Amino acid sequence: MDTMIKVENLYKKFTLGDQELTVLKDINLDIQKGEFVSLMGPSGSGKSTLLYLIGGLDKPTEGSVNIKGKQLEKMKDKEESILRRRDIGFVFQFYNLVPNLNVEDNIMLPVLLDGKKLKDYKERLDELLDLVGLSDRRDHTPRELSGGQQQRVAIARALINNPDIILADEPIGNLDSKTGADIMELFQKINKEKNITIVQVTHSFEASEYGTRLIKLMDGRII
Repeated sequence: MDTMIKVENLYKKFTLGDQELTVLKDINLDIQKGEFVSLMGPSGSGKSTLLYLIGGLDKPTEGSVNIKGKQLEKMKDKEESILRRRDIGFVFQFYNLVPNLNVEDNIMLPVLLDGKKLKDYKERLDELLDLVGLSDRRDHTPRELSGGQQQRVAIARALINNPDIILADEPIGNLDSKTGADIMELFQKINKEKNITIVQVTHSFEASEYGTRLIKLMDGRII
């Protein structure tokens, strides 16, 4: 198997006034291609912080994060931005869709930001709309969609650049149980059929069972 994500001796500290808070303590972790990993732990355990460090959205205090053999801390900002856009798809709890853009335009936003030609992604867009079950909603804006449909748009957006990795932070935390189960089944399908590595942060044991591996954190450490 190829190692997609390698975390070594990772620490993350925050300064609050005159106090130093250590959120992550000596995290070591390997995630292989095609794994579907669930990060679980109580609030404050550091799981979302770890996800953001893996995605290059924050910098570690000590240690390193390697994505596909590239050490994030040694990359220039532009290189890291390109890696995030092309190799990693992000899915968040609150969807983060642009309200005045329709479904198609929201999905195609990463392509636009990457300076690529939208027409080259027409077939890819149609394929993803079919995958997430929104072919008949392509012209709708987010306000015309349910929460579950909005999350499906966010998932399609995360997939448009054909990334090797998807990072999902509480992807069903804002959904009812039935809709949440549907979304987790979609993630499972993407993982199995596309062999995309998925790392999700979740409070839900039921959601974690859709993955292939469970990692528990407590007080900033893997237990």
